[in-house]
Amino acid sequence: MRFRLLAADEPSAVLASRRDGRSAFVIAVDHASRRIPKCLATLGLAQPDLERHIAWDIGALAVAQSVSAALDAPLVAQNYSRLVIDCNRRPGDPASIPTISESTLIPGNLDLPAEQISARQREVFDPYHQHLGALLEERAAAGRRTILIVQHSMTNIFKGVRREMHAAVLYNRDPRFGGCLLEALRSETGLIVGDNEPYSGKEQIGYTLPHHGESRGIPHVEVEIRQDLIQLPSGHAEWSRRMTAALLAAEQALLRRFS
Repeated sequence: MRFRLLAADEPSAVLASRRDGRSAFVIAVDHASRRIPKCLATLGLAQPDLERHIAWDIGALAVAQSVSAALDAPLVAQNYSRLVIDCNRRPGDPASIPTISESTLIPGNLDLPAEQISARQREVFDPYHQHLGALLEERAAAGRRTILIVQHSMTNIFKGVRREMHAAVLYNRDPRFGGCLLEALRSETGLIVGDNEPYSGKEQIGYTLPHHGESRGIPHVEVEIRQDLIQLPSGHAEWSRRMTAALLAAEQALLRRFS
C-alpha cells in the first residue's frame, strides 16, 4: 500500500478563497502555516521551535487574508509547515525538505525513504501549486488581467544580524511591477524597503514566482515583511492597510507606464 502522509480527517493542503474575486491581484502564501501532519508528530523538534520562523512565515497569512478581503483578490495559501516540504523550493533541491534550518537540526527529515519524500510532494506541494496554476490558467482563458503577489515574512534578526528594513520587494527578469510597488512603498516617510535585499530575486527567487509568474509573462513580485511588525493583530491591520494602498497605487502606475 502506498504511504499516506495526511489522514482522512486532516485539513486540506490548500487554503483558498475568493476564486472569482474581481481584483487583478492573485495572492499566494507559500509558508502560511506551521501545521505538521499527525504521522510526523513534531519532526523531533521542541514546540517552541515549531512556533519560530523556521516552521512558517509568521504573520504572512493574516496580512494576505486582510489584503485579499480589501481588494476582493483570490488567495491561495499552503496549509502545512515549510518543514514538511518547502513549497517555494523545487522538489529535489536540498532545501525542499530541510534537514537543518538556520542552525536547527530537523531530526524528522533525516534519511527519509523515497516513498515518504514522494508523499510529501504528492499530498502537500503538488495540490498547492496545481490549485494556483489552475486559477491562473482559468483567468488567462477568461482574458482577465492578473498580477501575482507572493506574500512572505522575514525574521528581524538572522544569524545574529539585525535587519533594519521593514519590508522588501523581490523580482528577477521582469522588474515592471516590482519597481512600481517599491516606489509606492518608499513614498511613505520613514519606511525602509529593500530592493532585492536581504534576499535577491535575481539569485534565489525560489520556485513560486518563476514557475507561476515568469513562465506566464504576467506581472509578479514577492513581498517580504519583517515578522516582528506583523506578529500581532495591530501589526496585521497596519500592514494590511499599507499593502492594500501600495498595491493599488502600483497597479495604477503599471497601467500608466506599460499598457
